[in-house]
Amino acid sequence: MDHGALSVALHAAAGDDAALVRELRQALVDSAHRQIDLMSRSRCDANWQYSCLRLKGLAASFEAAELLALAEEAVAGAPGDPVVLRRLGAALEEIRQAPLD
Repeated sequence: MDHGALSVALHAAAGDDAALVRELRQALVDSAHRQIDLMSRSRCDANWQYSCLRLKGLAASFEAAELLALAEEAVAGAPGDPVVLRRLGAALEEIRQAPLD
C-alpha cells in the first residue's frame, strides 16, 4: 500500500511535530475502527450506508486512498459483507503500522 499521500496529509497538518503526526494517525485509526465496528453490527441498509459514508469522509480527509476506495466499495455492497469488512480491517492495520517518514 502506498502511504505517501497519508503521510503528506499528516505532515501538512502537524508540520515537523512527530508526536502530533502519531497522534493524528491514531485519531484516524480510532475513528475508522469505530466506523468499521458499527458496520460490522449493521443489520439494515441505512446504518450500513451511514457508517460507510462516515468512513469514506474520514478516509478522504486524511487522503487514505485505499481506505477510501474500500469505503466506496462498501457503500455499494450489502450490510455486513464479511469480505469488505476483512479488507477494511487489513487496510486499517496497514495504516496503523505504516512508517511516517
